[in-house]
Amino acid sequence: MVYKSLKDQKQLNVDKEWNMATSEMMLSLGLIEKDVNADTLWVWCYPSISADLREVLLRKCCLSLNNQVLHTFVFGQYCRTWYYITTVEVQEPTALKKVTHFTIVITAKDFNPEKYAAFSRVLCRTYIKHGSPVKMMECYIAVLTKGICQSDENGSFLIKDYDVRKAYLAGSLKDVVSQFGMETIILYTALMLKKRVVVYHPRIEALLEFTRALPGLVWHRKDWSILHPFVHLYDNELENLKLCTGYVAGFVDPEVRDRSDLFDVYVNLLDSEITVSQNAKEAMAMGKLHKEIGNFIVQAAEDTDRTDAQVIKDISVKTKEILSNLISLADEAENSKLTLETLKQRHYPPATENFLFHLAAAEQLLKI
Repeated sequence: MVYKSLKDQKQLNVDKEWNMATSEMMLSLGLIEKDVNADTLWVWCYPSISADLREVLLRKCCLSLNNQVLHTFVFGQYCRTWYYITTVEVQEPTALKKVTHFTIVITAKDFNPEKYAAFSRVLCRTYIKHGSPVKMMECYIAVLTKGICQSDENGSFLIKDYDVRKAYLAGSLKDVVSQFGMETIILYTALMLKKRVVVYHPRIEALLEFTRALPGLVWHRKDWSILHPFVHLYDNELENLKLCTGYVAGFVDPEVRDRSDLFDVYVNLLDSEITVSQNAKEAMAMGKLHKEIGNFIVQAAEDTDRTDAQVIKDISVKTKEILSNLISLADEAENSKLTLETLKQRHYPPATENFLFHLAAAEQLLKI
């Protein structure tokens, strides 16, 4: 009998807990096909996907749209369920005789595009080889129960290789600042105050890349549930969006610019323009503090020696200074809750007072 060291045993236990915690995040696996007659249909799912979610996913799947570019991988969120969609064009010869394209859909509780893109690639190769969903289901169950699926032919996938923190850090804030410069402070302020940010770009890949970086501006919350990177102007999707207090929502439809009921801040990513809606101008009023934070963000991002992760950390440290100041003011007040009177006693400049007041409301430090 081989006795493992205590250190090895602890690592095994950690790995086991990690595998269980992350594999339990997966909810379902689905398959959509486009056949030689150009018909696009749901053909299989395991264990189940609701009719409402199927309708949304079919809309997100590029196979259901005519004369569209093939999007190999997209992701998004609907009703607190993350979806990851991988689409493949079938190249002859394969076991799939009458199928021109197919899409693998994974739904999950967690945000981790790289993890599910890697797993989807294994599933796609499996389906191309065998032409049956049964083999895909076996892979899915293996990952669900063991955190791993291995195949010499189709590649292997190990769930513990994909730390969620890496997914959070994968977006590039340096690219955001490179594009918008000092105007990045508008995005920072909107996210700090839990406002509704809508981003438009006609190309979904650009939307996914840009929007996923924005929650990094408020790293202290580590909350990527505010991210809705791929939304269509359909009632069920918009009603779901309106249930959220604040969000970052991506749209490929140019008509979204006319939907002022959906946003406080509108970002035209294509033209590098940011617009604050009339209703949000008071809360979003800029002053000396904003200029100071804006300069800090730009300087951190323009430092070629600093990585995106370091820039996020720099901004987070700055944010925590602001929040610590706010909390110390709240601690002096009754029930550790701030009032406008408390802020007025400090004789802050009007824009700073206004920002701190709305920030206290967003952080639930305000006495109502």
